[in-house]
Amino acid sequence: MSNNTLVNKKKKLSMWHGTTTGDKIFLSIVYGTIILVCAACIYPMYLTVIASVSNPIDVYSGKVNVLPSGFTTEAYKAVMKNQQIWKGYANSIFYTVAGTAFNLFLTIPAAYALSKRRMYGRSFLTTVFLITMYFGGGLIPTYILFKNLGLINTRLILVINGGLSVYNVIVTRTYFQNNIPETLFEAARIDGANEFLAFFKLVLPLSAPIIAVMTLYYAVGHWGMYFSAMIYTFDTELQPLQLVLRDILIKNETALSEALESGDQDLIAAAAKAAQLALTMKYSLVFIASAPMLIAYPFVQKHFVRGVMVGSLKG
Repeated sequence: MSNNTLVNKKKKLSMWHGTTTGDKIFLSIVYGTIILVCAACIYPMYLTVIASVSNPIDVYSGKVNVLPSGFTTEAYKAVMKNQQIWKGYANSIFYTVAGTAFNLFLTIPAAYALSKRRMYGRSFLTTVFLITMYFGGGLIPTYILFKNLGLINTRLILVINGGLSVYNVIVTRTYFQNNIPETLFEAARIDGANEFLAFFKLVLPLSAPIIAVMTLYYAVGHWGMYFSAMIYTFDTELQPLQLVLRDILIKNETALSEALESGDQDLIAAAAKAAQLALTMKYSLVFIASAPMLIAYPFVQKHFVRGVMVGSLKG
């Protein structure tokens, strides 16, 4: 290695670490902040993992904070045996896949139409969309509407409810406006393409980044769905995973309260053990439920800069 190369490397290192005390202090604060933010994001998942394989009694008493205590897979065995949990898991997968597909079916064409400056009534429609971001009919009128449509306690209600996010439409519309030049559409029209052909053959292939981002946004929302399922469904066969977990925790807490009121020591001991196991099951279920999103995220992460950042900062 030549002397010039060594000198250049030393200059780069000197510039990176800062040539003044103020630069060094600033970089130390930046790095320290990044480390704290990363720790704040990583620790909850780490705690979930170690609590799911720790002794239920130690978890219940709050002794598990940094390292697992009394390694056991009892919680995972209980999860595997509970058929209702797997039904909820299957329901969540169905609602996520079907609901996300329905969301994209509405969002992408709507954003494309609103991105066309020559479309008649574009400003009016955009205003109507924006109004719905701040004003809604309310929970009771919405429930009555779905009831009159015969959608209460059906799988369809959890697929189509909240089918369109206006924020996502605006981000996607801005992406179309700033990343697909109008000259491409002019060339397509010269070749005889109509709007439908231009949309399917031109827009969709060039919109992979924003479609990936919108897919992740909608999928996360459907996967974590809880309130809508609790309001609009009451059949246990239709419940998503999050609602199944809630019911398990409530039943165990109720059983423990009833056992304490009865005064039966054997019943109290059994109920306490069930409540402790339910707590570790909660941690194991959180980890199992988070796994699909954690696996999917790296595949779409590379699209975020090209997709959501461009769509949100320009226009």
